[in-house]
Amino acid sequence: MEGTRVLVTGAGGFIGSHLVERLVAAGAKVRALLHYGAEGGFGNARFMPREARLAVEWLHGDLLDGEFIARATANQEVVFHLAAMVAIPHSYRAPRSFVEANTVGTLNVLEAARAAAVQRVVHTSTSEVYGSAQYIPMDEAHPLRAQSPYAATKIGADKLAESYHAAFGLPVVTVRPFNTFGPRQSARAVIPTVIGQLLGGAKQVMLGATTPIRDMTFVTDTVDGMITAATAAGIEGRTFNLGTGHGESVGEIAARIVAAFGTEAEVTLDPQRLRPPASEVDRLISDNTAFRKATGWAPRVSLDEGLRATIDFFRAHPGLLPTQEYAT
Repeated sequence: MEGTRVLVTGAGGFIGSHLVERLVAAGAKVRALLHYGAEGGFGNARFMPREARLAVEWLHGDLLDGEFIARATANQEVVFHLAAMVAIPHSYRAPRSFVEANTVGTLNVLEAARAAAVQRVVHTSTSEVYGSAQYIPMDEAHPLRAQSPYAATKIGADKLAESYHAAFGLPVVTVRPFNTFGPRQSARAVIPTVIGQLLGGAKQVMLGATTPIRDMTFVTDTVDGMITAATAAGIEGRTFNLGTGHGESVGEIAARIVAAFGTEAEVTLDPQRLRPPASEVDRLISDNTAFRKATGWAPRVSLDEGLRATIDFFRAHPGLLPTQEYAT
């Protein structure tokens, strides 16, 4: 990536900020898109080292402004598209905003990339597009099933990316991360929620369903996969899973975190935190064979190692984790 002109959408997000930091370290010339707000904030990018932040061209804007996205994409060689609304519980309450940001916003990015004749677009999907596993592990041929409005909007975005490759020859690669976790993750997610409650001294860790199985991938492995998708030859037009291939139940993950804290807190169900029954995704375990064979990528960070790094980050930033935060 050294010297490559790169645009990253969603640069202030959890994964996006880690990606920007890694790209700067690799010598890329990074233009980073942040969502415009009156406060002009940098989101999770504020946790990047100062030298890395200063090396980035920061833009505040909106995915729904097609003209703005076109200007941001002009003269770029690679586009990493991560920007999206991702809070699944909120998608039940405000589905239209997810359609606009995730589907229409992706259309604007693809159209801008097409006009700019970029060399590669890395489009970020999600394992949620598969719904509950019909077989394990789940490869890229697994049927798509939208069990939440969020998942439906991401399926729409994925199909737009697929169509722009087929119809216009846009060199797009779609990556599907499986349950990325790590430092800077939103307090909505289950791992930060458990950590936050324990940091608050809770004797009972309140969660929604504890039986769903998740393939937890540490954020640096996800970022490595994205950069590999941008640089590997001959993979345009394809979709790849980014996961470890191993699954743990939510309850087991919570128990690992409790053990890391050295406490005897009990994991307890809170019915108010459950998804609607038909919307709960029971199992997500990836088959990463296709990407591994095509590029040589493989996850390197174990679950326990990643949990320790995540706990250390939130110990240093406890204010990011209100103990009453909703999670699924």
